[in-house]
Amino acid sequence: MTAAQFEELEIPEAEAVLRWRFERLVHAGYDAGSALIVASHLEVDLHEAVSLLERGCPPDTALAILF
Repeated sequence: MTAAQFEELEIPEAEAVLRWRFERLVHAGYDAGSALIVASHLEVDLHEAVSLLERGCPPDTALAILF
């Protein structure tokens, strides 16, 4: 989802998208603070963020790569 598409969502839908991204990131292994940061940056590819951890990348290193 692009930032432009996200901006067109109604508030409940936007909250659901952010919640889903956050929960997926926490489940993958990010701490809550890092997950919140990544989830709120829609330009960050969620699949890439999760994939980095699945491939053994430490969360701090993954954040440095993503940002």
